[in-house]
Amino acid sequence: MRISRLYMNNFKRFTDLTLEGIPEETKLVLLIGSNGSGKSSVFDGFEAANRYIKQDGWRSDHLNYYKKDDQNAATVSIDFFNNRQLSFSTDTYHQLPTPTGFSPNSFYGRTSFRQIPRLTRKALGGGGSFDIERDSDRPIQFIERDNRFENDIEKITEILLKEFFLSTNQNIDIKKKYVDPINEALIRIFGHQNGTRLQLIEIIPPLEGKVAQITFTKGVSKIHYDYLSAGEKEVFNILINLLTRREYYQDTIYFFDEIDLHLNTKLQFNLLKEITENWISPSSQLWTASHSLGFIEYARQSDQAVIFDFDDLDFDFTQTLYPETKENPDIYEIAVGKEFLPSLFKGMTIYFVENKDKEFYASLGIPQTVFVSDNNRNNVFHKVRSADNFQGIVDRDFLSDEDIDRIQEAYPRLTILPYYSIENYLFHPNNLEDYWKGKGKAFDKTAYVQLLVEEKNKVINKITPTIALKRTEYPYFGEPEYNGSPLQNRFKNKGENEEQAVAIVSDLNSDDFETFYKSLPMKTYCTQLPQRQNISKLELAKTNWFKESILSIL
Repeated sequence: MRISRLYMNNFKRFTDLTLEGIPEETKLVLLIGSNGSGKSSVFDGFEAANRYIKQDGWRSDHLNYYKKDDQNAATVSIDFFNNRQLSFSTDTYHQLPTPTGFSPNSFYGRTSFRQIPRLTRKALGGGGSFDIERDSDRPIQFIERDNRFENDIEKITEILLKEFFLSTNQNIDIKKKYVDPINEALIRIFGHQNGTRLQLIEIIPPLEGKVAQITFTKGVSKIHYDYLSAGEKEVFNILINLLTRREYYQDTIYFFDEIDLHLNTKLQFNLLKEITENWISPSSQLWTASHSLGFIEYARQSDQAVIFDFDDLDFDFTQTLYPETKENPDIYEIAVGKEFLPSLFKGMTIYFVENKDKEFYASLGIPQTVFVSDNNRNNVFHKVRSADNFQGIVDRDFLSDEDIDRIQEAYPRLTILPYYSIENYLFHPNNLEDYWKGKGKAFDKTAYVQLLVEEKNKVINKITPTIALKRTEYPYFGEPEYNGSPLQNRFKNKGENEEQAVAIVSDLNSDDFETFYKSLPMKTYCTQLPQRQNISKLELAKTNWFKESILSIL
């Protein structure tokens, strides 16, 4: 079972969120972003789906917990590659039938609050009754503590005893089946050197008023679980949990929050590699969240992994996210600040670009060049202006030809697109023609250009009155050395601004394609033209025309 698309509306942090573009071979989905960026809210959505499939009851406070706006329903829709879909709403949850095509174990999650610093139970059954097959001991929300570790210890003890007494397996066979996989994983994660080689040698359940005796060797020392480091406990906790419950979760969406806690970068990489490649069944998919360098690096290297970046996004607005381009260093930003990029990518050209435009630039695969996103045009401008080792690319927006000449003369490391925005290149008639040619289909450029002219003339009266005002938001020539000069007045409520705004309005009023198209906001307007429907922007960024056009600009 693997997810191809996730949609959440009015759910926790999200007003309207879509994650899409996940390839079918994806076994690992890594969500990156700073604390509070919304990663764990995705996992709450999976737990809500889990409860729906299991038909576990929800109290009203549980349902309200999921709603961003109390007055409206929270909805979740999940598409899978096997043509199955799971959709539900908090307001209609109790009216929906049990979903077909899903086993009760289609989802399995763990919160980040699962560390057990020391064992506490001194008798079997100390945690009350629980049903591992139905995962009845799981926390309901991802802000709650996950107390399944000592249940797992009881369960693995039960399994070992049954194997010993009720099967023909010899002790050595039992060890190979249950102990050796853990020890082999511990070597792959921590290393095989004498000082780091951690090995499990015994598990004795809590008996006679004593806590369980879980003992390891490390070098020549024997160490009880209670005295392991926090990172070692974290790893053992995860492995025992997966081992104990693996028979029930063979076609499952796993969602584990922050499994990199207490681990250094190398161990982070090793742990995620171990779980993804050896402990999750081939038909399952693991979703996890992190802001650690080790996890990001493993996901970047793996052909079966994708990365979604939640950082610096305003989820009060509609957001559609696609997997990050792995060649771009922007995926490291959450773990390594942008100020460190020059030393990390020494000898390479670093371009800062606006918002998510870097996906399109990075897809070109330009040698020795990396693209890093920043929030907006002004941030890109200030990065370039204040640092000699950065380049920048910004949209033309409502700049005149004369503006561009003056700006690039004053700021030679700042590149301004000759067209209004990157969308003007993606939906350019030449690019659409190249795209459809690659699919063996004809494209009527003349008809498309005529529609552009018609649509432009319908909206021109909405565009032109605001041009002069929007230009006052531009940061160019704002430095003290330009005070009082005509260049500074170019982007203030002055005559110089009005002159350039009039020139742009004149261009937009023309029906000559190259004259009006450079100032037409294709990001906002002409979006309903039939030629623009159902085509991924990332696919349009793969054409030869697009690549050649951007290369000629750079």
